[in-house]
Amino acid sequence: MSALSHDRPAPPLQSTTSKASTSSSPLLGETPAVVVPSSKPPSAKDLSPNAASPQVAARPPPAPKAERPRPKIRATKAAITLTPTAVEKLRNLLKSPTPQLIRIGVRNKGCAGLSYHLEYVDKPGKFDEVVEQDGVRVLIDSKALFSIIGSEMDWKEDGLSAKFAFKNPNIKDACGCGESFTVG
Repeated sequence: MSALSHDRPAPPLQSTTSKASTSSSPLLGETPAVVVPSSKPPSAKDLSPNAASPQVAARPPPAPKAERPRPKIRATKAAITLTPTAVEKLRNLLKSPTPQLIRIGVRNKGCAGLSYHLEYVDKPGKFDEVVEQDGVRVLIDSKALFSIIGSEMDWKEDGLSAKFAFKNPNIKDACGCGESFTVG
């Protein structure tokens, strides 16, 4: 006999005529087998007719994920502000027989690189930013948004001209005549 056989006591012998031998309950000191559910669905041959024996069960289906509405991102501050004189002039322009919207953009032009460009449009473009202040709507071209953001639009009149003037904090350099600018 080996040394290992002396360390463990031998299991008790049971008689074949007793009713205890026909039950499938585990012997004292033995633990029942643990059954881990498989990824395939159980078949009839996987299930045991004995209710006390471990059963193979199918995994429950995953819970459906709740669809939550996408949040709407809204600007907390307008991309451009309008002075009262600019609002009044824009309101007069929009009261014309064919009311149109004004789109503000920038073009590659002038000595410094960029120049403001204003145009009339019937409806906003797909990616235009709509700024509404005091009942006046102004559109900003999506390509010009980063050059114009944070600016102030004003209406200036003097003896020789009348025009919209912009105070833009993003300007790094401007030409001498003031018609073109560069943003950094």
